[in-house]
Formats: sequence, structure tokens, C-alpha cells
Amino acid sequence: MLFAIFFAFWRFLQIVTLIPTIGLLAYFVDGYNRANALTPNYVLVLFIVSVLAGAWAIFTLFSYHRSSTNATFVAIIDLLFVGAFIGAVYALRFIANADCTHVVPGSAVDLTLGIFGSASLNTLDVQADKSCAMLKASFAFGIINTILFFFTSVLAWMHGDRMSSRDRKTYVRETHSHRHSHRSSHAPGSRHSSHHSHRRVYV
Repeated sequence: MLFAIFFAFWRFLQIVTLIPTIGLLAYFVDGYNRANALTPNYVLVLFIVSVLAGAWAIFTLFSYHRSSTNATFVAIIDLLFVGAFIGAVYALRFIANADCTHVVPGSAVDLTLGIFGSASLNTLDVQADKSCAMLKASFAFGIINTILFFFTSVLAWMHGDRMSSRDRKTYVRETHSHRHSHRSSHAPGSRHSSHHSHRRVYV
């Protein structure tokens, strides 16, 4: 029960962070398709990994009973997604040092202060590069999902190892009880004694 709660919680976090990642990267994929251009690898790799990871997370979330039984298999698949996210984030590493916002001087604003005169203030305009900001957000979500999938992989592996050791103990206990019952059935005192009755006839 405890495994199901923790597993469902972390899976839910993965889905929450994967949905915006897929949406952000789908914007770029659609833009390149409309322009009849090839989607760059740093966008396409993270997009494919995010879609597959999202489908896997949803499947294992709604079938956590099977996930609990096949915990070792789930741990292996999650670990593969960790490697896939590391590769996708590495391909997008150039965006980490990019400056997506620029602060430039704006227009001057004159303020009237009544008897104190007037004042002129220069405003500041913040210009943000939309594409750069979206790629940077996808890069951050990729790092987050790398950590989350590593955590669920370790969690599933620990649960699978505990279940396998429990199965081994159950098998040993059942084998021991079977041997004990087999020996007791062949004990000398367990044989069925037959009683013969003799009738005497007087003439």
C-alpha cells in the first residue's frame, strides 16, 4: 500500500511536468513542419522522449497493481528513460547559457508634481525572446524529469527486491512444510491398523 501511494505521487509529478514539455516542443515541431523544414535534433529528441515517457507514466499510474507485481521491470524501463533524458538534455545544453530577456530603456514619462514642479522618468522595457524562453523551460523540465524518473526507478527496484526476497522466504517455508507433512505421513505410528474379529461357534 505504501509503495502504491509513493509511486502514484511521483508518477503524477512526472505527468504534470511532462505535459508542458510536450506542449512547448510540439509548438516547434509544428512550426518546422509548416515551414517544410527539418526539426532540429535538440528539439526532436527531447520531444520524442517526453511523449514516450508521458505514455509510460500514464500507463503505469493507472495500472499500479501490475507495476507493483512487475516492479523490477518498471525499474529497468525508468532507468532507460533516465538515460534518454540525459541524452536529450545534453543535446539542448547550449540553451542553458542563453540570455532570453533583454532590458532596454523605454520612453520618457513626464510627471507633474504640482507646486513642486515636474519630473521626467525613463521607463524600462523588458523584451523576451519567446523561442528562447520556451526552449529554456523545456530544458529545465528535462532535468526535472531526469531526477524524477531516477527516483521512481530506485523506488521500484527496492520494492521489487523486497517482493522477490519475500517470495523466496514463502517458497522455502512451503517446501519445508511439505517435507514435514510428507515425513509425518510415512511415520510408523501413522499406519492404519486393521482389527480382525474371530467368531466362535458352539455346537
